[in-house]
Amino acid sequence: MALSKHVLALMLAGLSYATRDHKRGLCFVPDAEKPQDDKIWVQNGSDITWYYNYGDKPSTVYKDVPQEQFEFVPMMWGVGSDSSDTTFLQTVKSLMKDGVNITHVLGFNEPDAGNDVGGSNLEPKVAAEAWVANFEPLGEMGVKLGLPACTGGWGSMPWLKQFLGNCSAIKSQGGPKRNCTWDYLPVHWYDNFEGLASHIGERLAEWPNSTIWVTEYAYAHQDPQPTEQFFKQTLKWFDESDFIGRYTYFGAFRSDVSNVGPNAAFLSNSGGLTTIGAQYLGLNTTGENNASHSKVSSPSVGLLAVVLAVVVKTIM
Repeated sequence: MALSKHVLALMLAGLSYATRDHKRGLCFVPDAEKPQDDKIWVQNGSDITWYYNYGDKPSTVYKDVPQEQFEFVPMMWGVGSDSSDTTFLQTVKSLMKDGVNITHVLGFNEPDAGNDVGGSNLEPKVAAEAWVANFEPLGEMGVKLGLPACTGGWGSMPWLKQFLGNCSAIKSQGGPKRNCTWDYLPVHWYDNFEGLASHIGERLAEWPNSTIWVTEYAYAHQDPQPTEQFFKQTLKWFDESDFIGRYTYFGAFRSDVSNVGPNAAFLSNSGGLTTIGAQYLGLNTTGENNASHSKVSSPSVGLLAVVLAVVVKTIM
């Protein structure tokens, strides 16, 4: 019976579509030596409607852009020595008091990964303590909460389950069982499309009817053709799938400083938009790179089979 529910949830998710509604965002990684690049993402006609910068305060370069036009989503990147510290909570409340309409926040960045690879390297229990101190009060204020964004590795699901278990234990102390509050599940992915679909499918099976935010993704270190094919395929899938709440490609930088390969970047070495960069912004230009155009197919029964195979393997 449990398997049937998982299969039904995934089939419905894979076959349900909606028009894009302010999903496309910016994972903002500024280059101090090229500040002129920062304005590219908010130029007239851009399809990007929101951003995050791995921090709890808006980026100075966008301070004059209305929140309604370019929404800032604060993130609590990691946890310091005191897991009960409420600096993040107080910062967000201060922004709201100053008139910034904060409606969504993001949890910890890749807590299942070490600091040497960009992760916040947190024990689930420590992360849960910080979550209860900072995020639960925001949830009570009506702010939508995004769970910690784990890596695409095999350890991400066990970490997240342990975190949620620890969180429930903290909230349930001295009373009946209470689960922690969350509204959407962020994921990161840097491999092929089939793997991404399986990764998301596994989470939809574990937490049916969840909303997924893909807050970092790219097909890293690939040649131009597979890079562009992956880019187009994911863009179409994300825009048309109603279980995808929002998404941010990881590529808003120049190709010569890209740590996911030069072909995955939105900007060329000289700072011009690449083909995928122009497409992400929704602009009518082919960009500066030479990536070949690829035929893109919609998610199919074959794709659903990949997702379901992962779910069956997980359950078994």
